[in-house]
Amino acid sequence: MPSDHPSPAVADRTHDGQPHRGRLHKFLLPVPQLKDPIDPALLKHAEERAEVRQNRVADKITAFSGSMLFVYLHIIWFSCWIGFGVEDYPFGLLTMIVSLEAIFLSTFVMISQNRADAKRQVIADEQWNMVQDEDHQNKELLDLSRQILALTKEVRSLTPDRRSG
Repeated sequence: MPSDHPSPAVADRTHDGQPHRGRLHKFLLPVPQLKDPIDPALLKHAEERAEVRQNRVADKITAFSGSMLFVYLHIIWFSCWIGFGVEDYPFGLLTMIVSLEAIFLSTFVMISQNRADAKRQVIADEQWNMVQDEDHQNKELLDLSRQILALTKEVRSLTPDRRSG
């Protein structure tokens, strides 16, 4: 007779079959795992960027500061600071801390924008090279077409016209 309670193995999983610890991990570290870039130039650029430690650190900070976990931690932090009366209104120290944090976070936003611009430049350079290659191929095809046309005209001029006889 089937039980109304799921087995422990089933109860420890979410509706999509993933363990609950996976959901908690996604909540705590909600950095999306993107697929490798399709463009080989982007893949090479990403590998070169990952070789420098400060780039990896900046990427992690940017990913964390752009997550909802960052927002939740700040809500908790501000609520505790104000609720426990760490300092009196108008919260001068909190204001200074938040201002300094904003300065650093704006720097990380600019770093992120520079990284995105670098990726766009890599793609643009790759596309420009492709356009140049295609242009060269098109010129070669036009030259071949002209040569074929010239040879065709020459062959026709050397063969007797069968329609007139």
